[in-house]
Amino acid sequence: MHPLTLHRLDLGTDAEPAAALTRVDPRKALLTATDLSATRGDGIFETVVVVDGVPQALEPHLDRFERSAAMLDLPAPRRELWRGAVLAAAEELRRHTPRGAVKFVLSRGDEANTASATGWALGFAPDTRAGDGAPELDVVLLDRGYRHDVAQTSPWLLQGAKTLSYAVNMAALREARRRGAHDVIFTSIDGFVLEGPHSTVVARVDGVYVTPPTDLGLLPGTTQADVFAALTGWGEAVATRRVDVAELRDADAVWLCSSTRGAAPVRSLDGAAVVVDAEVTASLNEALDARKA
Repeated sequence: MHPLTLHRLDLGTDAEPAAALTRVDPRKALLTATDLSATRGDGIFETVVVVDGVPQALEPHLDRFERSAAMLDLPAPRRELWRGAVLAAAEELRRHTPRGAVKFVLSRGDEANTASATGWALGFAPDTRAGDGAPELDVVLLDRGYRHDVAQTSPWLLQGAKTLSYAVNMAALREARRRGAHDVIFTSIDGFVLEGPHSTVVARVDGVYVTPPTDLGLLPGTTQADVFAALTGWGEAVATRRVDVAELRDADAVWLCSSTRGAAPVRSLDGAAVVVDAEVTASLNEALDARKA
């Protein structure tokens, strides 16, 4: 990540978005040592890819941001303020890079002053998805340690919220690297496919493009939704349903979909080769890059 622009949001004002934003040096300190985002990971975030100054799928990201805030009992985000912060960062990114991203974050605030939430929007150039297109990935399956119905049986585990508590996800990625792989697909203890640490799974099974449902405690995939929209427009069959591990291993092709990488094809799964459909991958990423909002 190469930080390029940073805006602090004044969450305690009803001012217009432009007046509630303060541009700060992205390489300077922003938080106090007692901010709950740093001390407890108590907050939420979203990352929006920006192509030629245009934030992609911004409204679905804001929808998910509001949903995560509600799940964590955080103050309801003032949508126009957060939209304004992303647009301001995106406009600055346009001057630096044709392809960047904006991460926007809501923290519960300072432990010493819990009435005051903290918010910021960081514009950066991602290390992933270089000009050569989405990377081909070697992926391992890792057991998440929960049944597929954990979101219903244990809602306090916050499955399906995009929180700042990413220690488990980062540990999973380190385990993947120890096994000589790039990324991870989580599975449930009862054998269902879930999601990646920062991606949504799409597999082509018997000619149908499938993705697991969010009621398995998964994040709603904004990029996956746009992938399905493109596929549907081309006349392809899509389905949102439970996918078991055996189906994934036998799939015609597999992708991990995320904002910064787009639709990244899986070339191996636990060391077994997976066919990469380069033509479909290129078409999907062209469609993603062509989005206007």
